[in-house]
Amino acid sequence: MKRADYRKLTGRILLVSFISMLILNSCEGKKNRQTDSQLSGDLIIFHAGSLSMPIKVIADTFMLLHPGVKILSEASGSIDAARKITDLKRDCDIMASADYSIIDKLLIPQYASQNTLFATNEMAIVFTEKSAYSQEIDTNNWAGILLRDDVIIGRADPDADPCGYRTVLTLKLAEKDFAEKGIIIPGLAEKIQAKDNRFIRPKEVDLLALLDTRSVDYIFLYRSVAKQHHLKYLKLPDKINLGNPELNSHYAKVKTTVRGLRPGEKLVMKGEAMVYGVTILNNAPNRKVAETFLEFFLSDDGGRKILKEMGQAPVKQ
Repeated sequence: MKRADYRKLTGRILLVSFISMLILNSCEGKKNRQTDSQLSGDLIIFHAGSLSMPIKVIADTFMLLHPGVKILSEASGSIDAARKITDLKRDCDIMASADYSIIDKLLIPQYASQNTLFATNEMAIVFTEKSAYSQEIDTNNWAGILLRDDVIIGRADPDADPCGYRTVLTLKLAEKDFAEKGIIIPGLAEKIQAKDNRFIRPKEVDLLALLDTRSVDYIFLYRSVAKQHHLKYLKLPDKINLGNPELNSHYAKVKTTVRGLRPGEKLVMKGEAMVYGVTILNNAPNRKVAETFLEFFLSDDGGRKILKEMGQAPVKQ
C-alpha cells in the first residue's frame, strides 16, 4: 500500500472510531434503551453500497452498546440486495435501499410490510486531479468533456443499482437543460450510455477502485460517497442532480427501465428526488434486535447524527 493511501485509510479508521465514541457517549445514560444483556445474536443487514461507511459506523456503535450482538452487513446495489431476498431466499433482518421505491416495488407486501424513509442524496460527477481535463471541467462543459475519445467514464449498472439508473435519468435531464440554455448536444444520454461500457460495475462504490487506479477519469456517483472519500466532484445543478424534492415534477419528465424480478419483466423508474428507505423483513430471523437497531438507526442521537456527520442529509421528520 502506498504511504499516501495508508494515511488516507488510517484517517478514515480514526474518523469512524471518533464518531462511534461521540455517539456512544451521547447514548450512555439513556434510560429508555435496553440493557446489554437483553440483546444477542446475529443481525443481518443488506444495504446499498453508498451506505457502506455510515452503516459501518452505526453498526460499530450499536455493537458497543450491545456486545451480545454481531452485525453482519453486506453491501450491494439496492436492486441486487432485494433480489437476494426475493430470488435467492437468503436470510435477512434489515434491508436499507438507496431508493425507497425498490422496497415498495420488490419487497412489499410479500417480504416486508413497512418502508421508512431516512436520508437524501444527489448525483455528482467525481474525479481526481489526475483525471483528463480536470482543470477545465465545469457545469457548462462537462458533457462535451465526457464525450471526448480520450476520456474514460465509469458508471453503475442500472439493472443492479439505483446509482446506475439515476445516472441515466441525470443524463436525460441534462440533455433537456443544455437545450434550454442553447447548448444542443443531440443524443447526449444515449452517447454516454454507449461509451466505455467495460467500466460499468454492479454497485457505485466499486467505481472508486477504478478511479483510484486511474482506469477511468470520471465516475457518476452520489455526492455523499465523494465527500466521505475526500474526492473532488462537480456539483451539478439542482435541475439535473435529483437532489431537490421541490423539483419532483420536473424530474418526472424523464424515465428509464430496469430489469424486473421475472425474465422479460421491466420496471419503469421515473425521475424523482433521491430518498433512501429501510425496512425490517417479515421473516427477520432476529426481529427483536432488528427493531432495536432500527430505532437506533432512525434516532437523532444515533443513526441520523452519523449520517449527517458523514455528509448525508437525513429526511426531515
